[in-house]
Amino acid sequence: MRYSALIAVLVATAGFGYLTLGLPRYFGLFFIISAIFAVIGLRDLFQSNHALLRNYPLLAHFRWAIESIRPEIRQYLLESDTEAAPFSREQRSQVYQRAKNVNDADPFGTEQNVYAEGYEWLVHSIAAKQPSETPPRVRVGGPDCTQPYEASLLNISAMSFGSLSANAIQALNGGAARGGFAHDTGEGSISRHHKEFGGDLIWEIGSGYFGCRREDGGFDREQFVERAADDQVKMIELKLSQGAKPGHGGVLPGNKVTPEIAEARGIPVGQTCVSPAAHSAFSTPVEMMEFIADLREGAGGKPVGFKLCIGHGWQFMSLAKAMLKTGITPDFIVIDGAEGGTGAAPLELVDNVGTPLREGLVWAHNTLVGAGLREHIRLGASGKITSGFKMAANMALGADWCNSARGFMFAVGCVQSESCHTDRCPTGVATQNKWRQRAVVVPDKAERVYHFHKRTVAAMQEVVATVGLDHPGQLRPEHLCRRTSDREIQNADQVYRFLHTGALLNATGQGRYEQAWQMAQSGSFLPKR
Repeated sequence: MRYSALIAVLVATAGFGYLTLGLPRYFGLFFIISAIFAVIGLRDLFQSNHALLRNYPLLAHFRWAIESIRPEIRQYLLESDTEAAPFSREQRSQVYQRAKNVNDADPFGTEQNVYAEGYEWLVHSIAAKQPSETPPRVRVGGPDCTQPYEASLLNISAMSFGSLSANAIQALNGGAARGGFAHDTGEGSISRHHKEFGGDLIWEIGSGYFGCRREDGGFDREQFVERAADDQVKMIELKLSQGAKPGHGGVLPGNKVTPEIAEARGIPVGQTCVSPAAHSAFSTPVEMMEFIADLREGAGGKPVGFKLCIGHGWQFMSLAKAMLKTGITPDFIVIDGAEGGTGAAPLELVDNVGTPLREGLVWAHNTLVGAGLREHIRLGASGKITSGFKMAANMALGADWCNSARGFMFAVGCVQSESCHTDRCPTGVATQNKWRQRAVVVPDKAERVYHFHKRTVAAMQEVVATVGLDHPGQLRPEHLCRRTSDREIQNADQVYRFLHTGALLNATGQGRYEQAWQMAQSGSFLPKR
C-alpha cells in the first residue's frame, strides 16, 4: 500500500504511452501528466532528505498539502466560537462587527462557561449610571512636561511600517485622525505613510534608534530633536522590551530594506540592520532616567515614557529607585504583556518568556504606589485587548489607558492566518508585496478603524456605568471578580496584593515586594546581594 500511488502512475504512464503510439491525439496529454507524476514519485523513492517520501512516494505530498492548510481548516471548520488560539472566533467577530458599524448584539445568552476557573466579571450596581456621551480621556504629562497630551483611553499599539504594509499603516492613521486617538509608530520610526492623514503619533524609539540613528547605530540627538518637533508627534516612547519577544533584539535582512523603509529608519538601502537586545545610550537605571530627561528636553517638553514587558521585578524597582534618586520621572509607562505582540519570534520566547499583562501591570502599579511615584506617572496596558470589558478590567488593576495592536489589525482586515512573517498575508495587512497590499482599500479600512475604536470605547463606558461609576478612572480592584475554583470567587484585591502609598520606602517585611525592593539598586540593573 505504501507504493500504491507510485505503482499506479507507473502503470498509467506505461499504458498511456502504449496508447499514444496508436492514438497520440487522444492520449498524449494523459501520458505527459502521468509521466510527470511518475518522475516525482521515483525521485521521492530515491531521495535521502525526507523519510516519509521514501516510504510513501507521492502520497506524502498530500499529507503536507493538507498540513499547510491546517490553520484554515481548524479556524473555519473545527474551532469553537470561544476557543482562543490566540483570538477566538467570538472575539474576532466582535471586532469585525464593530469595525463595520453593524449590530454586534449577541442573542440567547453567553457562550462562556461562567463556572470555569478563571472566568471574570465586573460587579454591577443597583444604582447604575447613565454612560457619558463624551468619550473620557487621560492627561499624560508630569511636572516636567510642558506639552501634556490628552490621550484616548484606547490607542493603536506599536506596529512598525515594514511589519505592516503601507496601506495598513495609512488606514490605521486615517482612523486615528478621524477618531482623535493615538497611533504608535513601532520601533521602525515615522514613515511617510504615518504622515498621510495627520493622525496623532506616539514615536517609539527602540535600541536601533531608527529615525534618530548614527551610522554606527548609536543615538543621534540632532536627528531626534528635528523629528520630535513635528506637530504630529504627541509623545515619545522608549522601548525596552516587547511582549512578543522580551529581551530579544532583531535583524532586518538587507533584502527587506527597501527605499521606503530605509527612508523611515535612517539606514542604507539594501544593508542588513541590527537592533541590539539592549540600549547603548544608557547602562544603568540612573543613566536611563537622565536619558529620558534629555529626550523630554529635546522634544520641547512633550511627554516621554517607556514601554516594557516586566521581567525581573527588582529591575523595574531599580528604575523606581533611580527616579527617587534623580528626581526625574517618566510621564508614562506602558506595560506590555507576554501574551501580546504582533512580531514573529522563536516559540520559546513567545510561549515561555516574559510576564503576562495582569501580573506585570499589578507589579508596576504597586511599585510606583509603594515608592510614592504613582501620582504623576500614567500607566498604559497592552496585551490582547479587543473589548470594552478587557479595557475596564485592566483599568481596575491600575491602568490609565489601554493599547491594542491585533484588535486594530482585525479592524483593517486581518483574518488571523498567522502568516505575518512570510510576506504572504492573504489580506494585505502584514506584507510588503504591492499586489497583496492593494487588498487594503485605505478609505474603507480607515473608516473601520474609526468605528472599532469608537464603539469599543463606548462599550467600555457602558460597562463602567453599570458598575455605578462616572469615569473609568474610578474603577478599583474590588470591582473585578474572578472565579478561582468551581466553589470560590475572589475580588481582584484578594487575588493580588495591593500596596499603600509609600509602603516600600521603609519596607522591612519579607513579602515579594519588600524582598525585591531590597534587591534593587539605582546604580545598576544587577541585584544587590
